[in-house]
Amino acid sequence: MAYRGYKLLFTAPILLLAGCAYLTEPGGIFGDDLKIPLPGERISVLLHQRSLNPDPELAELQIKLPAPTPNQDWPQAGGYPNHAMHHIEIGESINYAWSADVGAGANDDIRFVGSPIVAAGRIFAMDTQSSVSAFDITDGKRLWQVDLTPDEEDDDHITGALSFDDGKVFVTTGFAQVIALDAANGKILWRKPVSSPMRTAATVRGGRVFVITVDSRLYALNAETGEELWNYIGIAEVASLLGGASPAVDAGVVVAPFASGELVALKAENGRVLWTDSLTAAQRTDVVSSLAHIRGRPIIDRGFVIAMSHGGVMVAIDLRSGRRIWNKEIGGLASPWVAGNYIFLLTNDAEVAAISRDDGRVIWVQTLARYEDPEEKDIPIVWNGPILASNRLIVSGSNGRVYSISPYDGRIMGSVEMPSGISVPPIVAGRSVYFLANNATLVAYR
Repeated sequence: MAYRGYKLLFTAPILLLAGCAYLTEPGGIFGDDLKIPLPGERISVLLHQRSLNPDPELAELQIKLPAPTPNQDWPQAGGYPNHAMHHIEIGESINYAWSADVGAGANDDIRFVGSPIVAAGRIFAMDTQSSVSAFDITDGKRLWQVDLTPDEEDDDHITGALSFDDGKVFVTTGFAQVIALDAANGKILWRKPVSSPMRTAATVRGGRVFVITVDSRLYALNAETGEELWNYIGIAEVASLLGGASPAVDAGVVVAPFASGELVALKAENGRVLWTDSLTAAQRTDVVSSLAHIRGRPIIDRGFVIAMSHGGVMVAIDLRSGRRIWNKEIGGLASPWVAGNYIFLLTNDAEVAAISRDDGRVIWVQTLARYEDPEEKDIPIVWNGPILASNRLIVSGSNGRVYSISPYDGRIMGSVEMPSGISVPPIVAGRSVYFLANNATLVAYR
């Protein structure tokens, strides 16, 4: 069964339409602070009925965020292994810097699933045919490129994703191999076969590489040799959505999300299970909404685990005990974003919301368009984000719009129309913003 905007993934990978983004318009994403020399016009958001409503007791609450701080690198999916980036600093005026071709682009059959990464003065990107390239962050000059597809593999496989640690680039692939590259020259250091393909990036910390396969296995590998240290077999799920969430790692604990909605905390050292939870909704209204897949990355933040499933459950869990601190009936595909005492998120109903980190109560809600044709309710829009950078929440949609939203009250501050679709979130490093477009163009703004 297929839906416009959604497709199910059964034993063979069928693609889910991911959020796309484009780029234009002076002053657009960041209001007057962002100056992009491309044409475009601002359009109002088409609102729809809310599924979330602010808590009236929080109507007078003034959100106070930590000051934005610069991050030199973005080495892994979600930035850091714990996926808690808080409030990132970017330049006051963002302008086009350079662009580069990373190789093969996306099409109707194969899409990007991993964003670029930045480390050691370089930006690394992977195309849809498993070719990895390194570029100089100053001018976009290609430094090296390596094709990782084995000779016996065809070209039609799930695309993979990248991570960096200790001078190595770790590549998860659609042909069921984890590969370590020398970040200096692209030389293959080791290849490790695993049980099935991967559709999300590895998380690397403490000399261990943690990867999740499409058959719901979590592997811990030695970062130096690729040797398997331990593995955990999660609950199998016949149907799931394209893409997935990387594990979160912090304080000696790895928190692994699975397509079944299972969330598991294990000792990073030996794989011993500390606790398990299930983010499966009690009520399921249709085939797509019943998918409990945790596709957004879980976050480990100051003793909390924050996670949200597509099936409509969002939780804050005590990292050590596994006790639920709170839970809400909120579902979404994208990764939440935590900063200070607040969590920002995108829901399945095209709502951007700010909620309290302490108890999950809703502070404000901003509704976005759900359909490109709202009258016919046709062509669903899939949204990506949010990312918090210098007092702006950035969200992008498959309709080609990117919005800048105030994290303090949900007010839309600006928008732009992008010239090329983007199905993976942008990344921020060195006060610069990087986009990977579906036509395999890597674009830098600073």
